[in-house]
Amino acid sequence: MPDSPTFPAVQMGLVRPKAPVVGRGISNELCLKGKSASFIKHTVIDVSDTPLAGNFRAGQSFGVLAPGVDDAGRPHKVRLYSIACPSWGEDGEAQVLSTTPKRVIDEFVPQSDADDPADHSLFLGVCSNYLCDLKAGDPVALTGPQGKRFLLPHDPDIHNYLFIATGTGIAPFRGMIMELLMRPSGPSGARIDLVMGAPYATDLLYDPLFVELADEYPNFNYHTALSREGDAVYVSDLITRNMDYFCPLLADPGTLIYVCGIEGMERGLFKALVEQDLAEGYLKNHNGTAKPTARCLLEVY
Repeated sequence: MPDSPTFPAVQMGLVRPKAPVVGRGISNELCLKGKSASFIKHTVIDVSDTPLAGNFRAGQSFGVLAPGVDDAGRPHKVRLYSIACPSWGEDGEAQVLSTTPKRVIDEFVPQSDADDPADHSLFLGVCSNYLCDLKAGDPVALTGPQGKRFLLPHDPDIHNYLFIATGTGIAPFRGMIMELLMRPSGPSGARIDLVMGAPYATDLLYDPLFVELADEYPNFNYHTALSREGDAVYVSDLITRNMDYFCPLLADPGTLIYVCGIEGMERGLFKALVEQDLAEGYLKNHNGTAKPTARCLLEVY
């Protein structure tokens, strides 16, 4: 197995923010395991008859332009959302894509001397709530695709995979795992492990799908790390506590690590790799700081 993956060439920026195209909402359903304080949707959009059709890949993102203007009277800026479906789309013909938006509902925090220090009013994220409210048939202004590195490798069957996600960071992995296991040519024989982190079991995203895939495909393993329930554990803790299980996977020179979710979640993983003498191939020293190699792909925000 090679120790450095190669990635396929992909389309980038076919649709620019100054000239967006119009997609149409198809469906919009909650994708949490149970009742949760969060509101997270699986949003499906028809992009047929646009340059996005047939030109997106699992792991890429697309842009959404919410209608209206901001407080300064300017059009809203484009917001990027991870594609949550395989490269063949939700429809099998790459005419329909999906994503996993989370409603942003927060309290204002004064940021400058010009802000009222007593203002702690509630605000709603503009684009996230717009996308979560999208109904079947509704038009939505789109751009993209974006992203050329957070992809499955050119030859996916010569690698093994450790996918690590928190929250909506699961979106690209839904598409990638479906692409590896449910492709028309037959499932990959690669070892595939998904570690999904959430506060509570009810916050797990796409849980029925991953449970079903783990039951059907013996090479796919689904692990959940719940940080506020039971034996509270974060994703890096789960890996560290089960190193006898994960060590053979991590020691394999063909294994790739993908990390997607909240910024900072990668630190515990990096620490575990160093402490277990498994960092070679995944991390490199850059001016005294651990930096990921091509075998350790990050999308944190």
